[in-house]
Amino acid sequence: MTLINPRVDFAFKKLFGSEENKDMLMSFINSIISQEDQVSSIELKNPYNEKQFYGDKASILDIKAQDHQGRYFNIEVQIRDQVHYDKRALYYWSRLYTSQLLESGKYDTLSKTISIHVLNFNGVDEDSYHNIFRILNAKTHKTYFEDLEIHIIELEKFDKELSHLKTVLDRWITFLKKAGEYVKNDIPKELEEIPEIKKAVEVLDTMYLEKDERDLYEARLKWLMDEDAIIDTVREEGREEGREEQKVGIAKIMKINGEQVDKITKFTGLSKEDINNWDC
Repeated sequence: MTLINPRVDFAFKKLFGSEENKDMLMSFINSIISQEDQVSSIELKNPYNEKQFYGDKASILDIKAQDHQGRYFNIEVQIRDQVHYDKRALYYWSRLYTSQLLESGKYDTLSKTISIHVLNFNGVDEDSYHNIFRILNAKTHKTYFEDLEIHIIELEKFDKELSHLKTVLDRWITFLKKAGEYVKNDIPKELEEIPEIKKAVEVLDTMYLEKDERDLYEARLKWLMDEDAIIDTVREEGREEGREEQKVGIAKIMKINGEQVDKITKFTGLSKEDINNWDC
């Protein structure tokens, strides 16, 4: 069984952002976008190269590509939660969109830009694991600004069994969530029927990381785990602080209402000294 987790951004980029695996990237993109936008060829704008981000644990390991019609794609996987991810998603979409203008200097050369964000956490208040965002007319709901499109895919919301997979995207998400369970000689038929997913399982199963790459992968994994631990600690401290503030609020109301200090202390656990020092 493979020990490489494709949901870690480093492994995701090595897997989907390499020239020899562009067929897999196109299959993944086509499983997400509309039938009208299907991709038949693609050019990687920032192909996988570990030396570009060696030593920078916080670097963004996204995949940028342009298809045969000139449309731009930005694909990113995020394994940990982030505050204001919605704003981050818009920011990275806008960077890729405006970068086209920097190259040409002409507005009429701007092409549709599609961002795809694969999240290992829930970031959208919707039941579906795949949500599409565009700019619509608030009255008619018609799309006007065609160049903006953002896809959010939330892995935690996907819980389909193999027998219930319906779409190619269902199969790709199953691969991302359960890649560690599959090996090249034992691929479920539901996944094997998609040639690019079959190839992805085989590539991941035999993927060899040089020492520097292994160090990078493990550093990214450790950094993400450390960040998660920090976030959990801050959240817990926030909950503790919130509970403490709630106790103080209750105690002050009780004191204002004339309750005895002993009763307030027993009810809230706060010290008599603190309660007596309040000017209520």
